[in-house]
Amino acid sequence: MTQSFPQPTEVLIRPVQYGDIETADRLCDEVEGEELQFSINPDKPLKPLRWYAPWRFLSFLVNRSHLFGAYVFGQDNKLRGIVKISPFNRTRTTWRVDRVAVVGEAVTDEAVTDEAVIDDSAIAVNTPPLPLSDIGSHLLRYCFETVWEARTWLLEVNVNDNELLALYRQNGFQPLAHITYWEIDPALLQSLAEREPDLPNLLPVSNADAQLLYQLDTMFMPPLVRQVFDRHLSDFKTSLIDSVLNGVKNWVNQLEVVSGYIFESQRKAAIGYFQIQLCRDGSRPHQAQLTVNPSYTWLYPELMSQMARITQELPTQSLQLASYDYQPEREEYLKQLGADRIAHTLMMSRSVWHKVRESRLSGFENLQLPEVLQGLKPSRKQPIPSRITLQSMSQTLQQPEAAPKVRSKSVPKSVKPRNATLNLSSKADFSDTPPQDPCC
Repeated sequence: MTQSFPQPTEVLIRPVQYGDIETADRLCDEVEGEELQFSINPDKPLKPLRWYAPWRFLSFLVNRSHLFGAYVFGQDNKLRGIVKISPFNRTRTTWRVDRVAVVGEAVTDEAVTDEAVIDDSAIAVNTPPLPLSDIGSHLLRYCFETVWEARTWLLEVNVNDNELLALYRQNGFQPLAHITYWEIDPALLQSLAEREPDLPNLLPVSNADAQLLYQLDTMFMPPLVRQVFDRHLSDFKTSLIDSVLNGVKNWVNQLEVVSGYIFESQRKAAIGYFQIQLCRDGSRPHQAQLTVNPSYTWLYPELMSQMARITQELPTQSLQLASYDYQPEREEYLKQLGADRIAHTLMMSRSVWHKVRESRLSGFENLQLPEVLQGLKPSRKQPIPSRITLQSMSQTLQQPEAAPKVRSKSVPKSVKPRNATLNLSSKADFSDTPPQDPCC
């Protein structure tokens, strides 16, 4: 009798394909808080996976590979999970994790099973699906290793989702800030719209105002958050391609974006900014972003009245906006206004340092230690003499004889060599010198 053993689990992580769209959409719909639009990702499409073909075509056309950055986790030719990522800033040094989802029951990956050849003699064993901590860790680690540009990763998670919080903490994410989401009902918006806002220097936003908005954003955030966001002047400018893409996205989703900022003429600086995303068909709440200089908190009632007056031109719907834990003035104002808290999230981040692969410039680095030591052993062959060696040897032998000649120079000149002859013909006085008187 032949005994059958369980087959090893085959794990595959790959980019999302057209055959995964239906399952991926279902996973995205199952994620809690789908109607809530997180503040760190205000420009995301509501249903990005259903527009796979147009977004993929645009990504190849305009060289925007991040338009559809989704990866799936397959186990035994079955789709188990999905992760969605995208760059957070223009320099692509900070990336965000949009969502991590895991399917409950394994769904067969038709794109893989059609190409695979199944052996009838083999007995397939149903492998139990991996938990969220394992699948999510595999997906996150794959993103960390694949995206070499990213130095910091950013995400936002609901504080009540303990499973996702444990997953992110397990993979090195640390808390950065607490975010509270507020909702203002249509009746309160109508009462705010009745008040005339006092905003004499309200100007529309253009690329020429990028420097002012960058300074306002820098003053608005604490140093740690500013370091993680890593925004530059280019993040506040909109290129022609981005304008076209945003226009197409807003037209598809029935959205309209209105923005403006408050300019102070004395300091030549922007002290307030707002951007409101209006829903023209009334199917979802309006979304608003608000940035106010901490020294000008009196702008909150004025800007809220301005946004309330803008919403009156469209179908009646509530307004949602966010406040951070380092903005106590905004939270206090929204409490006094009577806004409702609808969600509380936690913004987390982590840094990633990639190892730089050194390029081998020469062939000496390929040598192993035994090969290097082999060259240090004495060779049995006789050394080959050279002319330089003989000449140097002769010079070294002649150098010691030159030393006594230097000493002979100190001998008095009257001393003559032995073979020298005296010249007697010369008139010379050989008499002894008379002794000198000591008294003289």
